[in-house]
Amino acid sequence: SSVMTNIDPAEGARVFDLDRSYVFHSWSAQKALKPMCIAGAEGSYFWDYDGNKFLDFASQLVNVNIGHQHPKVIAAIQDQAGKLATIAPQHANDKRGEAAQRIVELAGGKAAKVFFTNGGADGVENAIRMARLHTHKHKILSAYRSYHGNTGSAIQATGDPRRWPNEYSAQQVHFFGPYLYRSEFWATTPEQESERALTHLEHVIQFEGPGTVGAVLLETVIGTAGVLVPPPGYLEGVRALCDKYEIVMILDETMSGFGRTGKWFAYQNWNVEPDLAVFAKGSNSGYVPVGGVIISGEIAATFDERVFPGGLTYSGHPLAAASIVASIDAMKEEKIIENAASIGENVLGPGLRELAEKHPVIGEVRGLGVFWALDLVTNRETREPLAPYGGTSQAMTDLVTECKKRGLMPFANFNRMHVVPPCVVTEAEARDGLEILDQAFSAIDSYYQG
Repeated sequence: SSVMTNIDPAEGARVFDLDRSYVFHSWSAQKALKPMCIAGAEGSYFWDYDGNKFLDFASQLVNVNIGHQHPKVIAAIQDQAGKLATIAPQHANDKRGEAAQRIVELAGGKAAKVFFTNGGADGVENAIRMARLHTHKHKILSAYRSYHGNTGSAIQATGDPRRWPNEYSAQQVHFFGPYLYRSEFWATTPEQESERALTHLEHVIQFEGPGTVGAVLLETVIGTAGVLVPPPGYLEGVRALCDKYEIVMILDETMSGFGRTGKWFAYQNWNVEPDLAVFAKGSNSGYVPVGGVIISGEIAATFDERVFPGGLTYSGHPLAAASIVASIDAMKEEKIIENAASIGENVLGPGLRELAEKHPVIGEVRGLGVFWALDLVTNRETREPLAPYGGTSQAMTDLVTECKKRGLMPFANFNRMHVVPPCVVTEAEARDGLEILDQAFSAIDSYYQG
């Protein structure tokens, strides 16, 4: 494990005071915040100025797929900074072309071109724009229980409570996706859930008017809203509906792409090809802000003679592009995608199912690769959530506190604990994390009422 650097409590106090004096934080009421002050990070760990070290079972915001401070990616950014730190997007640069080529080759199927953005949200914005211009149809259908980013159309497409104070974008419609554990369709098997969810989606398309629906936008595996792995046949069924009604299928791979599910892209777990795919986080683990849209040949051709009305000053930024090239190459050389798949199959999957046998508060275990969630309940019969939708509870607060106390940084959302370590996590680290989770759940077992 890594040697901690920069341990200095006085410096930690200075950093804290600076932050609280001048920095405005996202998704927060500002007054009561007590941010952790980070001194350094390496691999699957990060630490504060007091020397408290954390196993990063959140991968920060489920983005540090290659781990912290990967030497090959850091070296590529340093090298690029020495050669060409920035250039306007109308010019070609070597790393942007190389990054786009690698991404198109990994995506396969319909993929032809890449439009680079600064993150996942503006990737979604531009995918929506491309779909509307390509189809001449204006409505965008997306799922409840989803997150697509915090810009105009992306937050409107989102299906979680963060949308509610931000609803200013027009012509977007929500539908229910499959979620067998809390089925909207009274289904009892994965196949039934899939079939009924597809029937529901087709009815929404029919009642909205197929001639008005430009795109169906889905996270391939739903991320923040619960690591909801689509049941058999669902994504293929959505693809068939999009083909039937001439609708663009957009898959948001911001969180699920680049190894998170044990494949380069999550849709490669199924027999499906999107028309547009959005990527961001995992492509370079967020070392430099970046995102993008992978565009099919057919949609790219729409803009051969017609101007695409969109752009960003930092599109295909050389530092970001260099970091993507280095990340992809390191992931191939070091078999990091294979590691994610193997850790999921051999360590996290079995280990989390063992925890569920021991702790009744764990109602369901679901996931693949290094992308897992525990659906937490006070009662297994009624499946009453351990915290309300859109809120938290003392039980969840205690669970997170117990994890941090033992050196594990968890990812919690409402009544769920997500288990999302970096794709480079070792078997030993994954087992350490499971051991800490076991202790933390033991501390909150008393909240179970069933």
